[in-house]
Amino acid sequence: MDKKFYTFLIFPGAHGQLHKIRLPFYIVHLVLAFSVVGIMTIAALANSYARMLLKVSNYNNLRTEREALKTQNRTLENAVTTTNAKLDSLQSLASEVALTYGFGEARRPGFPEAALALAAQTNSTVDASYQASLYAFNLIRSSSPLKPSANPASLGMVTSIDLGPDTVPSIWPVRGQISAGFGQRLDPFSGEGAFHSGLDIRAPYGTRVDSTADGIILKAGFDSGYGNAITIDHGFGIATKYGHLSKIFVVVGEEVKRGQVIGAVGMTGMTTGPHLHYEVLVNDTPVNPMKYLHE
Repeated sequence: MDKKFYTFLIFPGAHGQLHKIRLPFYIVHLVLAFSVVGIMTIAALANSYARMLLKVSNYNNLRTEREALKTQNRTLENAVTTTNAKLDSLQSLASEVALTYGFGEARRPGFPEAALALAAQTNSTVDASYQASLYAFNLIRSSSPLKPSANPASLGMVTSIDLGPDTVPSIWPVRGQISAGFGQRLDPFSGEGAFHSGLDIRAPYGTRVDSTADGIILKAGFDSGYGNAITIDHGFGIATKYGHLSKIFVVVGEEVKRGQVIGAVGMTGMTTGPHLHYEVLVNDTPVNPMKYLHE
């Protein structure tokens, strides 16, 4: 069987020697096939590279938009934080004004609801029932008429309520320097404006903390950012809160007296150093403690 060949003539020049190359038929077809495959591969690589460049460009655009949105979001968060702080300050001021002029509600809360709240906060059913019963018992026992104060209106209370001198939180819970006052301030952790609902009183670690008035322990234990904290119900809607304690010497439902040691200064919770966070609340609204404290 005769094989088919392709003959290629090469002329190097007018005076050069003629070269003749004979290639089998199948080799020429293989060369052409590899050439076609190579061209298709190069085209596919070029297409893939172009698509990659397009994706990179889209990614860069999305990243730029994301950074712009993050910046806008931070700006909005700062504006919302500032607005909330101003609203909290205005709400507290409005509550104080309402209480001063007799528009606020000043009363001692009913003990069944308080007892149920205490039971819900305790894991042990027996302890919950005991603490709720103790709180209710002390609340009933302490609900007898109190001695009238000399000038309730000067304390920011409703004039129609007679408050005993030992019921108003008018003594210092601890002696020390005030490191942060009531109202608007810069948050020491975020550096942004925030509403501070009490006083921060700097004192050495372990300094005794006194109850500022007669009352009944409503809460005693860990309380999120306050750390170890105590809340005392003084009746007629008045309560005080003591935060960042290193030790707690009272239990829920216990009746305490004005000046009684209830805990020790610490730095539990969100704090930058040992101090006492002290709040006065009227109908669950923080008010400025300074107007109650004697010099």
